[in-house]
Amino acid sequence: MPTLILSRKDISGLISMPVVIQAVEQAFKDWAVGLADMPSKVYLTLPGGDFRAMPASLPGAAGIKWVNVHPGNRALHMPTVMGLIIYSDPDTGYPLAIMDGTDITAYRTGAAAAIASRYLARQDATTLGIIGAGRQAITQIMAHKVLFELREIRVYDISPDAGLRLIEYFPDLNIRQTSLEETAASDIICTLTTSTKPVLFLKHLKPGCHINAVGADAPGKQELDPLILKQAVVVVDDMDQAIHAGELNVPVKAGAFNKEMVKANLGQILMGGKSGRSSVRDITVFDSTGVAIEDIAVAKWLYQRASDLGTFLSLPLVE
Repeated sequence: MPTLILSRKDISGLISMPVVIQAVEQAFKDWAVGLADMPSKVYLTLPGGDFRAMPASLPGAAGIKWVNVHPGNRALHMPTVMGLIIYSDPDTGYPLAIMDGTDITAYRTGAAAAIASRYLARQDATTLGIIGAGRQAITQIMAHKVLFELREIRVYDISPDAGLRLIEYFPDLNIRQTSLEETAASDIICTLTTSTKPVLFLKHLKPGCHINAVGADAPGKQELDPLILKQAVVVVDDMDQAIHAGELNVPVKAGAFNKEMVKANLGQILMGGKSGRSSVRDITVFDSTGVAIEDIAVAKWLYQRASDLGTFLSLPLVE
């Protein structure tokens, strides 16, 4: 049996944000009821960046993603985040597919945040604030516009050119470059930077807002003022990753926050085991570290779709 090979171009022709949202939400539900298994991601830190190994299994699926984060790649006109997924038969271990994970990573991250927004943001949310206008900003907007009727999208980046490129990418949407303060006054805010110190402060926020803290995905990274976390309803994708490598990692090490202050993980919220906001004035935070069940859920759908089409390269790698 040959192994399916899916390039980034192949993936871009197959992937769809509504399908990714559906797959990611189901993965969190499966994990919440014990139908999925996922060890914590393993980091390999190098001078120019890092690699992460991320294995997971879901009903009928298993695999691992090997993904990098190299911020210096921007100067080389290369993606800062690239990934490769080995998707395997859980019953035999046979490698069913090897696929590029770059767009899968971007799409599933956007999808997870939008799902969190649907369950944690105010129902009347109509403004989206984007802090950091890189590649991830694109899929955050794509995912949120699937689930929300957005009246306005506000973008702040230390590079005005990055904001302009984002606006040009979505010519049909009402997107404005604004100050950090105006962007932070949105109903839903997505922080998408590589910062190691807070960029968003409690004084910037209006009551009732929801924050998707996405950029802090490795030890030492931090985007939110710890005072936000102390006052917010905090939900994580995975507790262990959140306190060791997510938005919570720096405040936890400094003693400014602890895991007992976390309200729930996203799966518990989706299954109704725990509640999110209890008031329209609550500030809610989703600490999105990126978990492997998201990747494998999307890889499962892509493999099935590509196999059904039967038009993609395959090789007898282990025969």
